[in-house]
Amino acid sequence: MKFIHTADWQIGMKAAHVGAVGQVVRAERLEAARRVVEAAKSHDAEFIIVAGDTFEDNAVDRVVVQRVADILGSFSGPVYIISGNHDPLVPGAVWDHLAWQSHANLHVLTEAAPLQIEGATLYPCPLFEKHSLKDPTRWIDANDAPNIAIGIGHGTVEGVSQSELDYPIARDAATRAGLDYLGLGHWHSFASYKSSDGVSRMAYSGTHETTKFGERDSGNALLVEIETRGAVPKLTPIRTGGLSWKTITQRFSESGDAARLREQVEALPEPKSILLDLRIDGVLNQGDQVELARIDELLRARFLYGRVDTSQLVPRPDDNRWLEMLPVGVLRETAQRLQALSDPTYSEDRPEHASPAVATRALLELYRMVQEDNA
Repeated sequence: MKFIHTADWQIGMKAAHVGAVGQVVRAERLEAARRVVEAAKSHDAEFIIVAGDTFEDNAVDRVVVQRVADILGSFSGPVYIISGNHDPLVPGAVWDHLAWQSHANLHVLTEAAPLQIEGATLYPCPLFEKHSLKDPTRWIDANDAPNIAIGIGHGTVEGVSQSELDYPIARDAATRAGLDYLGLGHWHSFASYKSSDGVSRMAYSGTHETTKFGERDSGNALLVEIETRGAVPKLTPIRTGGLSWKTITQRFSESGDAARLREQVEALPEPKSILLDLRIDGVLNQGDQVELARIDELLRARFLYGRVDTSQLVPRPDDNRWLEMLPVGVLRETAQRLQALSDPTYSEDRPEHASPAVATRALLELYRMVQEDNA
């Protein structure tokens, strides 16, 4: 048996964090949805499961709801969908729309009850409210299932987040419930969880299109293959995302660092599909402003979106008077020692690895830390 597991499309998200290109980001989520369906077709998947948060919320334009239904309806096999915490089953939800009746292959699963399909039993866990401390999979008992048992859930696996405990799901949920596979939504990066026998029977597919900076392994759908009841599932992430959200963190410490960063930015392939977040700290050297201005030009001219955070940069000191402003003691003595070692003509015994370049970088790093502390 082969099927596609996907989740967290969040169609209708505002993407306000990327300004004017939010419209492009929103449109790409629909294109990625089409790529999920194409992946299901090209890999001869028998069906698709959508594990919650298909929509950003229940206020999404109903024209968009119809578009999503049409995309999923273009698949020749059945599509099984549960609600998530963003689009819970409440009165007036997106799931009440007639779009879901416009294609015979679409099945919105509104009950936490076993569903027999060809060759398998599904155990859907739809959500009915935005927040809950209950494990939505707790009701499942598939230990006596006669065929392949597949759960569809939405929540936070135990240990994934200390700050968000909505819909907690135990790490052993799949094996405890007797499932061959538990497909999850809610977290946007692909992740699988091994049971006590070392087999991964539970996984997040991750969102089909990256949502924001910092997502580790998003922009995928998951091809799941299970030969028979009790067999080891084979999980294969399939790339469906069209946009690349990149974060580059760079510390400036010596002349040339800004130029090297500019060269790195220039070398990135396919910039029109890249959203780039540059975070720069350290010490601003002579000539760096010119390079930073050039980087800003490149971001605006070539990239879909770019932003540069230089709030943690401090200007290079013009002289050494700042050393005398340090408190008397270890800190000042360390700074003075580094200053001496940074001089290439230093004639006393030089510690191993304490080259003038290394000492200079260390001195500038100390300067940066002092400036931050005094800010």
